[in-house]
Amino acid sequence: MSSQSRARYQGVFPVVPTIFDSSGDLDLPGQLRCVDFMIDAGSNGLCILANFSEQFSLSDDERETLTTAILDHVAGRVPVIVTTTHYGTRVCAQRSRRAQQAGASMVMVMPPYHGATIRVGEAGIRGFFQQVSDAIDISIMIQDAPVSGTPLSVALLAAMATEITNVAYFKIETPQAASKLRELIAVGGDAIEGPWDGEEAITLLADLDAGANGAMTGGGYPDGIRQIFDPYMAGDREEAVRQYQRWLPLINYENRQAGILSCKALMLEGGIIGSDSGRHPFPAMHPAVRQGLLDAARRLDPMVLRWGR
Repeated sequence: MSSQSRARYQGVFPVVPTIFDSSGDLDLPGQLRCVDFMIDAGSNGLCILANFSEQFSLSDDERETLTTAILDHVAGRVPVIVTTTHYGTRVCAQRSRRAQQAGASMVMVMPPYHGATIRVGEAGIRGFFQQVSDAIDISIMIQDAPVSGTPLSVALLAAMATEITNVAYFKIETPQAASKLRELIAVGGDAIEGPWDGEEAITLLADLDAGANGAMTGGGYPDGIRQIFDPYMAGDREEAVRQYQRWLPLINYENRQAGILSCKALMLEGGIIGSDSGRHPFPAMHPAVRQGLLDAARRLDPMVLRWGR
């Protein structure tokens, strides 16, 4: 039996959006309602403080507040992945240790980078993940995303999975993700415990065909993603394809048009939260884009439009 088939964490682990009020302050009651909805809608686990959580708009104190509040509220109902990305090795290791102490099941980390030009070579990347691993006892998911501007070769990823104790999960968001997942599994073998789909499910079917055993999507409709993921993992690819075709217009609208604020727009429409604001200077969603997103969603009747009513 491969490590992928007996992975500790599998399934649909959507990203939890950060809920702000209309003034841009954290809305903790809204945040906890958001989490309750996402669990009720079928999330196998959650990921917090990711890019789709607008982590780049949060202060360090706010990160700590959210981590503690969400993990305490989830209270073990589902596993929670905490994103701890930082350029500094020491800071990332400290963030990861605090996340573990607060109850995180895993941390997700991008390779070290800063701005448009500060990058780290492969030796530095290996040392970075080694030191983060040495600081914790839980799994590390390496986030392979274009936003870091850091190419991560399959050879490097597989080597780190083999050599670094806690590196076992990989969220692949690069172009031709399925091909990279397939090659990573072939090269890394049993060291690749969690090869995951990672881009709002736009490549989910191809990634499942390549061997993905997890999906980290937006948080607006985990019930819909489960309708694709579950049949596939049960061996019914035809039903998975049928459901993928059904949900694809909404998946596509989120991925290609509405972006990071999609989840919050759906939650506002469903009465789960009181504001779908991002935090300045992130631009507000255009009304026409919102209308298109809601039109695509209403045709599917996802739980998000009913849960808070």
